[in-house]
Amino acid sequence: MQYLHTMVRVTDIDASLKFYCEGLGLEEVRRSENERGRYTLVFLRAPGDQGGEVELTYNWDPEGYTGGRNFGHLAYRVKDIYALCQHLMDMGVTINRPPRDGHMAFVRSPDGISIELIQDGTLPQQEPWASMPNTGSW
Repeated sequence: MQYLHTMVRVTDIDASLKFYCEGLGLEEVRRSENERGRYTLVFLRAPGDQGGEVELTYNWDPEGYTGGRNFGHLAYRVKDIYALCQHLMDMGVTINRPPRDGHMAFVRSPDGISIELIQDGTLPQQEPWASMPNTGSW
């Protein structure tokens, strides 16, 4: 058995690609458009990771998706959780669960998908993260 990918439905492909690629640093590895089915699939993965991918599914006809948290979350190991969280904040992304412990944080994609960020190892606690409160849910 081999893990292949996690599919996430998105409502705005451009906003989603900005979040996942510019924000989280994932790379697009392939894309397919299906005119008959009226959808686009975009597969992303972390640089250097040949393992599982994230499949963004964009249905061309508007649909409403509720929750976004009903399947759990995506998780990524990161080299510097503080730098990534600062980068995401600079992009306007809310840090729902700040990395107070130097190890774990949660953010949400533009479609409300919960993303867990896990530090490779643990960094010493740093401000402003150590005293930053939670925002919303993750």
